[in-house]
Amino acid sequence: MIHVQDVHVTLGGTPVLHDVSFYVATGQIAGYVGPNGAGKTTTMRLLTGTLAPDHGRVVVAGVDVGAHPLEAKRRYGFVPEHGHIYESFTPEEYLLFVGRMYGLNETLVRTRIAALLRYWRLEDEAQRKMVGFSKGMKQKVLLSAALLHAPPVLLLDEPLSGLDAEAVLLVRALLRTWADAGHTVLYSSHILDAVERIADWVIVIREGQIIGEGSPEALKTETAAASLELAFSQLTATEDVLARTEQLMAEGFGE
Repeated sequence: MIHVQDVHVTLGGTPVLHDVSFYVATGQIAGYVGPNGAGKTTTMRLLTGTLAPDHGRVVVAGVDVGAHPLEAKRRYGFVPEHGHIYESFTPEEYLLFVGRMYGLNETLVRTRIAALLRYWRLEDEAQRKMVGFSKGMKQKVLLSAALLHAPPVLLLDEPLSGLDAEAVLLVRALLRTWADAGHTVLYSSHILDAVERIADWVIVIREGQIIGEGSPEALKTETAAASLELAFSQLTATEDVLARTEQLMAEGFGE
């Protein structure tokens, strides 16, 4: 469902991705993790067609994104890390607008909107302008917009941003059910605990290169780590967190 093949990207003369390749199968939830600046957002830009690679190929749901960007857009739903929303719209107006852009049947769109707003417990806010919405409420609307056309692929960049504990549980349950129904999810996040709980497959990127991939259990076994966080720390050569904290306390807050 998602195939990134030998992709290289240079921005402003600086190499950002170095011959990146990975594959995400149908019905799979893949976590895409790495330190800040590793290339995760650049990868998302490639998958959504807002950035072209210097060389290499990007395929989403069987469509070459570079060759057929408009057709590719019909086949994925996307939630960006910093999503923007038309705050002068109500949730219902915004989702109707999105559904019509995808050319969906009006009755079907309204049925799905009602179901999604009920799922997030936003039905009482359906007719309220979103200008006063919290970040979490807006995130629920953005997630709804990504799901509205029932795409075969979901691309999620920090999808839990601003969500409360109940909404996080709802997202996890929804993504698992969505994947089990034959859809594919690429989930980019800094929250490794969330990735470990939901992902079937984890792809680790550092300094623009894929340095490891496998199931969460396989990565933990490979690194002899008790958690995905510790496995990630070893794979990315992250300095020991405890030692770093002890150094801070000794240098800055010791007697």
